[in-house]
Amino acid sequence: MKLVTGVNGFIGAAVFAALKKKQVAVRGTVRSFATKGSIAVGDIGPDTDWLSALNGVDTVIHTAARVHIMSETVDDPLAAFRKVNVEGARRLAEQAARHGVSRLIFISSIKVNGETAGEGDDSEPYTSSSDVCPVDTYAQSKWEAEQVLHEVAQRTGLEVVIIRPVLVYGPGVKANFLSMMRWLDRGVPLPFGAIHNKRSLVALDNLVDLIVTCIDHPAAINQTFLVSDGEDLSTTELLLRMGEALGKPARLLPVPESLLKAGAMLLGKRDIAQRLLGSLQVDISKTKKILDWEPPVSVDEALKKTAEDFLLRKSC
Repeated sequence: MKLVTGVNGFIGAAVFAALKKKQVAVRGTVRSFATKGSIAVGDIGPDTDWLSALNGVDTVIHTAARVHIMSETVDDPLAAFRKVNVEGARRLAEQAARHGVSRLIFISSIKVNGETAGEGDDSEPYTSSSDVCPVDTYAQSKWEAEQVLHEVAQRTGLEVVIIRPVLVYGPGVKANFLSMMRWLDRGVPLPFGAIHNKRSLVALDNLVDLIVTCIDHPAAINQTFLVSDGEDLSTTELLLRMGEALGKPARLLPVPESLLKAGAMLLGKRDIAQRLLGSLQVDISKTKKILDWEPPVSVDEALKKTAEDFLLRKSC
């Protein structure tokens, strides 16, 4: 039996569905309002009782988390992130180990490494051995959770696999990627026609395929893997190819990057400018070599699937 936490989330739902499709015995957890095949465990933290969900389970895929929030409402964001992402993961790992679970796959984030890589002549893409440089509270909590899980693994023998995805897109994607599709669908002119950055992305199908590969691969034990589609795109390239997938050619204006950066700084939108104009590349050669793995879905295939889902939802 496999256990997927957070099956009402973007990644968790996709992993759960993929395992069901493969006819793998799988159970899910949600915070509340359990449905068929899932168990409600309540708020995730240091006191969560996972035992009923862990009954008969040999592998846990931990996707549940407090995610990055653009506009925080709590007084101490780091404490809130630590409660769910660090102490919640510790509690799950310790109870899993005591309950006979052999492997735990933890979905972390590339933000553990940082938010810029591949910029400038002397900058290299991130690898799993790159220095860590979490720059916000979410990333800090993910890094601390990784360390906690390794400590539990050393103490109990639980096999831990860490996966650090880059930006994940696919059917049902939200946030900035959804906004981008809405702009393109409406034919809004966008000032991103001359952006020369490079960003690694990962299609949901590719991430799920890697997660499933790590469930029983002997070489995955106690490893950290980065994952992407294996093809890096500039913001300009992404918008053009997404527009093509939507059947709505992108209307891009060639505004110089320097002007866009200056405007973003004046408006206090530095973080947004970094995501649109900066580079973040990862090297997945270790992932491919150790696991004998290749991303099964191309960027254009994944964009088409994402666009079809977006257009279907829009028509409903």
